[in-house]
Amino acid sequence: MLKGIKTLDDFKFKGKRVLVRVDINSPIKNEKPENNDRIKQSAETIKEIQKKGGKVIVIAHQGRKGESDFTSLKQHEILLNKYCKIKFVNDIIGKKAEREIQILRDGEALLLDNVRKLDGEINIKKGKRIIDFFRNSEIDIYINDAFSVSHRRQTSITEIPKHFSSGIGRTFEKELKNIGKIKKKDCLYVLGGNKPEDLMLLIKAKKILATGVFGILCNIVEGNRFGLENVKRREEIKKFGRMIKREIKHIKTPKDYGFLVNEKRVEKSLEQLPINSRALDIGKQTIKNYEKEIKKAKFIFFKGTPGDCAYKGFCLGTKKLLKAMKQSKAFCVVAGGHSSKVAREMNINEKKLGYISLSGGALIYYIAGKKLPGLEALKRGKF
Repeated sequence: MLKGIKTLDDFKFKGKRVLVRVDINSPIKNEKPENNDRIKQSAETIKEIQKKGGKVIVIAHQGRKGESDFTSLKQHEILLNKYCKIKFVNDIIGKKAEREIQILRDGEALLLDNVRKLDGEINIKKGKRIIDFFRNSEIDIYINDAFSVSHRRQTSITEIPKHFSSGIGRTFEKELKNIGKIKKKDCLYVLGGNKPEDLMLLIKAKKILATGVFGILCNIVEGNRFGLENVKRREEIKKFGRMIKREIKHIKTPKDYGFLVNEKRVEKSLEQLPINSRALDIGKQTIKNYEKEIKKAKFIFFKGTPGDCAYKGFCLGTKKLLKAMKQSKAFCVVAGGHSSKVAREMNINEKKLGYISLSGGALIYYIAGKKLPGLEALKRGKF
């Protein structure tokens, strides 16, 4: 048990109905989800419960209402079936789902449709129908294997576990164990990506290397005039500028960038600015400076890519820093979908590196010392 939290080892699943919340939210390409490690690792938890004789009912989400990646989970069934045997049910809390749950046999698994189709999933005040459905379905055990969304207050994450004997799956357990190996006092934070709001919880850390959009914002706060980026980042500076300014002394910032000029990468130092082009990666001098810092570190938390790897030639900073981490003696945690994807594409040995996480925002909440609502709900659940 992890600090009062049950794992799969603490349950007897034989003949029990087990509701498993997973995160198989995936990039959508040509209207189909791409296979990825979230699906593979979720399947491992499902398969283990199946082998132990549990009757598995899986709930999950894909995107949000109104967004382009908000889809049914029917195609996810195909991907999950590469790793475990599971049947898709085109329903969530209706008669069809009720019937399929009732006839479920030991060792079988169902995948219900996108739980975010229900208004009561996001709005927990409307979640009573969801809770009542699973209570009436005589669920015996609830397992949360969706660490990556456990920083959100949603019915399937924070409300359902209050009514059942609850615990965490293997993916959730792995996240907690590995992030727990980092000693925060001695940690170097390499922070980037295109969502600076996710990083503000870590801005008081004493050893930060700024990259990505966060790096640009730091440089602007220091008084540098980029040109186009100053205009593009105006709202973000209004929102985060004062916070960054208070902590800027503890943040190492980029000295140069790779700019997109006529569809090619062009390196420019801060002294050569302004320029009417987008900064899509840290520059080669910054890479060298940061490699030296990585070499000295004992623990590294890497969140968000330094460059926009969707553009050819702008993944240089990401790959160079990941390679430096692999070669260092530090225990490294790589967080965030894009960073993790690049690390795996580089065939980096995870054991040698440290840990490649499947989470982003939830991991930042946790490492910043914030309580995860999904984790707290398990502690207060019915045991």
